[in-house]
Amino acid sequence: MSDTTKKTPGRPRSVQSHQAMLGATLELLGEVGFEAISIEAIAARAGVGKTTIYRRYSSKEELVADAIESIRQDVVIPDTGSFWSDIDELIENAAQISLSPLGRQTVAMIISSASSNSQFAEIYWTKYLQPRRQAFAVVIERAKARNEIQADVDSGLVFDVMSGIMLYALIFPPTTESWSQYVRRALHLLFKG
Repeated sequence: MSDTTKKTPGRPRSVQSHQAMLGATLELLGEVGFEAISIEAIAARAGVGKTTIYRRYSSKEELVADAIESIRQDVVIPDTGSFWSDIDELIENAAQISLSPLGRQTVAMIISSASSNSQFAEIYWTKYLQPRRQAFAVVIERAKARNEIQADVDSGLVFDVMSGIMLYALIFPPTTESWSQYVRRALHLLFKG
């Protein structure tokens, strides 16, 4: 086939349409919740056709996960040369992301959507949480190499426990210390054991 007869791709995807889809999804998620959202309602609110949505997303769950993630900041994996300094930076980064009104709303949407829909939970785990968990493993591996923590520490379990502590403290804020101090103290207990 010559270059002149090659099939050209369709229209390029519109950034505006994509942003409209994400915004409409977030608005509807806040208004009616995960279960009541439909692709039809998102398309109507965004001013796009359903086919525009289905060109980018194979399911409502995938679109909702992407919409939620669009308002979350990326977690930067620090490299300070010290395990506890790295952990402190991660805690402070998480505090900035999670403790703002938008952050709290985002966490609530993730928990609510994942609790009510296993397909959403699987997509969110695979597409967003697992890559963060793998990136966090670098912090643990560096700390092991510096002999700051035991060689058999399971980085995935540490990430899960740290996330659980953070979520618990977000829902039930500590009254005698800051959120960050509470999370750090809980992690110290974990690493003493």
